[in-house]
Amino acid sequence: MVMTKEMPKKTIGKFGTLTPKMNRYREEILNAEPYVDPERAVLTTEAYKKYQDQQVDIIRARVLEHILHNMTIFIEQDTLLVGNQAQHNRWAPVFPEYSMNWVIDELDTFDKRSGDVFYITDEAKDELRKIAPFWQHNTLEDRGYAAFPEKSKLFYDLGVIGADGNITSGDGHIAVNYETVIKYGLVAYEKRIKDEMEKLDLTDIDNQKKLYFYQAGLIVIKATRDFAERYSKLARKQAAQTTDEKRRTELLEIARIMHKIPYQPADNFYEAIQAVWLIHLVLQIESNGHSVSYGRLDQYLDPFYEKDLATGQITSEKATELLTNLCMKTLTINKVRSWAHTEFSAGSPLYQNITIGGQTPDGKDAVNDMSYLILNAIVQSHLPQPNLTVRYHHGLSNHFMDQCVAVIKEGLGMPAFNNDEVIIPSFIARGIKKEDAYNYSAIGCVETAVPGKWGYRCTGMSFINFPRTLLIVMNGGKDPESGKQLLPNYGHFTEMTSYEELFTAWDKSLREMTRQSVIIENTCDLALEQNYPDILCSVLTKDCISRGKTIKEGGAVYDFISGLQVGIANLADSLVSIKKLVFDEQKITKQELWNALRDNFKSEGQEELRQMLINDAPKYGNDIDEVDQLIVDAYQPYIDEISKYKNTRYGRGPIGGKRYAGTSSISANVGQGHSTLATPDGRYARTPLSEGCSPAHSMDTDGPTAVFKSVSKLNTKAITGGVLLNQKMSPQLLASSDNCDKLVMLLRIFFNRLHGYHVQYNVVDRKTLVDAQKHPDKHRDLIVRVAGYSAFFVGLSKETQDDIIERTEQSI
Repeated sequence: MVMTKEMPKKTIGKFGTLTPKMNRYREEILNAEPYVDPERAVLTTEAYKKYQDQQVDIIRARVLEHILHNMTIFIEQDTLLVGNQAQHNRWAPVFPEYSMNWVIDELDTFDKRSGDVFYITDEAKDELRKIAPFWQHNTLEDRGYAAFPEKSKLFYDLGVIGADGNITSGDGHIAVNYETVIKYGLVAYEKRIKDEMEKLDLTDIDNQKKLYFYQAGLIVIKATRDFAERYSKLARKQAAQTTDEKRRTELLEIARIMHKIPYQPADNFYEAIQAVWLIHLVLQIESNGHSVSYGRLDQYLDPFYEKDLATGQITSEKATELLTNLCMKTLTINKVRSWAHTEFSAGSPLYQNITIGGQTPDGKDAVNDMSYLILNAIVQSHLPQPNLTVRYHHGLSNHFMDQCVAVIKEGLGMPAFNNDEVIIPSFIARGIKKEDAYNYSAIGCVETAVPGKWGYRCTGMSFINFPRTLLIVMNGGKDPESGKQLLPNYGHFTEMTSYEELFTAWDKSLREMTRQSVIIENTCDLALEQNYPDILCSVLTKDCISRGKTIKEGGAVYDFISGLQVGIANLADSLVSIKKLVFDEQKITKQELWNALRDNFKSEGQEELRQMLINDAPKYGNDIDEVDQLIVDAYQPYIDEISKYKNTRYGRGPIGGKRYAGTSSISANVGQGHSTLATPDGRYARTPLSEGCSPAHSMDTDGPTAVFKSVSKLNTKAITGGVLLNQKMSPQLLASSDNCDKLVMLLRIFFNRLHGYHVQYNVVDRKTLVDAQKHPDKHRDLIVRVAGYSAFFVGLSKETQDDIIERTEQSI
């Protein structure tokens, strides 16, 4: 019987509920405690010892092969999709090839953290300590740190430029071409590699290097096929043992699918989504780089769904169940970071982004039934992962916008919105082909790239602390806390005679800071390229096979990257306070301000001065041209300077090979706030900085429209790495349908008229957040938007929780 096509999008705000099976599976995952898992570390060490005489590409391929052949696998009772990253769900593997020093140093403190707590058994500690000597001076961190030029190392050591994540883990920040994998299977990649191998003239050393990559590619393809076959055999074994006939049927279907995919093409929706999950999983077993994203899931899954629906093989309910299963599987992946890195990524995020909506290459609305089903699945699952991004464009229907706002009301911090009207022209202007620009997706937080054609870290390179940089400039180029001379001395603030003199010093100093960030980033990239290529990820990224190169060697079609600039609002508010209160009105002397900053506003009379800084100077986020122009001007030296520098892949194949700006600072505002003394906006020392391009807490007093106007004045077309804007509203506000309509109108104005880049919403009231701090057991499912990602509130450190509580709660 052929079923009639169902339209799940008919009713706004109706998302359905989890099936009993998925409800049980969700509870199982939520009840899983996060442990540090030593298994991958042990297997990796075994492989490195066995194959250490091989070429680096072969070593990396053999490592993945050894892991996939020998790691623990299991199939949970209530899952329909199979594949696990560690010995148990939510356990976090250790990746010793990237870093072991911090692992050993923190073994006894994982469970004592103020947030992002991990447990670890004594047996696991013993296993990790046993293998640690092999990795001494033999990790990415060791090699990367040793390679930093001495002057640049000083910036890194003092935390002025943060790059901890770049030398303690893999790259990530990528979406491979899942569409090609599910349509043609890994067998197609295998054939392409073999065809290229036959063309090689090995008297050319470059061709000999290609040979190693191709050999490695064949190894990882077979290893992935073998990995899938292990699940097929396990499913058959469990089917033979179960007395539950329904589960037996499910297991036999799993066995059939895993015997086929991802090596062979998928022929139906179930096979396609399982293939997507397995590839996604193996990429994160290969490397612990986060922000591995799904790309435009609705676009490449919908054809399979529509075909199955037309032939009666599936219903919308069954497809949604599989999508919820995918969401839950996504949450099972976990990552343990050093505490220093954790402060930049609070909430154990993996930033695994799904993108829906947007346009087709001919400019038509790309929303389809799968777009709506994914919204349903996100709400039903009610989890902080995967991330969900909606690509906005002016032709997006009111119906779909209404449904997106209805999802926002659920309090997931999702979906975030990225604006086609800004991003696509920005991409095309940078040399990206029109059809590729129209196919972009969100990667990780708010960053964007073309799935399957873009290299690593379109955003996610080093972090520059803007407010701390200002303090260094004011102190004659010397770090006020350490006393180290970092930048040229353009005069001490107390001796400057005008704001223009300070700004000139800022301009020159920021350019030097930018140069140092490039040196640090290049060093990290060089260490990764030379020692830790990701073979499977490269195979699945065009044109690595054609060029015979890994991504880091220049294999991707496009390769643009960006660092992250932290504390934009603090910089804006600091500059206007100095200009207005010190130089223009002379209400505060230069020495008084400098003394107050050094004393953290604790000496006599300095609290009154702090209140003057807060209350007597206008603030960013209120559509005040004077303030907004100051930050636009102060940001521009970075934008201009960073555009001068090529990345390590420039001229080696990819289009681009350049850098641009980005404000997706994740939770670095908290971590970098720890190392920043008091600032001229009245902020106390060691407290969080502002996040993204959002206004400082409670400083945006004129409503969301004013915030949108201020943010839109930034040079968004040049900040291609993402202009992250967090907004917060109470659930009570969106309880009114009229207010929901107003929010849709507000979003359209922001994107259509003001050319905003991005926005996302926390819909939770202060009372709930405060109660969750006091009674975490009552709020296990409370989800908040931290930065460009969501997290369970109760798993965050109190400092990060407080940062979220203090954000301005907007009205409409």
